[in-house]
Amino acid sequence: MQRIILAAMLVGLTVSAHAADDTNKKPAGTAKGAAVGALAGHEVGSGHAVAGAAIGGAAGHHQTKKAEEAKSQ
Repeated sequence: MQRIILAAMLVGLTVSAHAADDTNKKPAGTAKGAAVGALAGHEVGSGHAVAGAAIGGAAGHHQTKKAEEAKSQ
């Protein structure tokens, strides 16, 4: 179980590193989204933690970016 969570976190961090559009911007929300997605995927069933981390990372990045755009308007 610990290996699954560790693998999911590593995938989430990898996704967050590649999610940044510019070198000046941080991939905000991606790590938190990956962690939540990994836990949710782990609860769903065996082998879903990594997929949950990837989807959670992308969703977290999208939600943070959407919130920043709404704040700037």
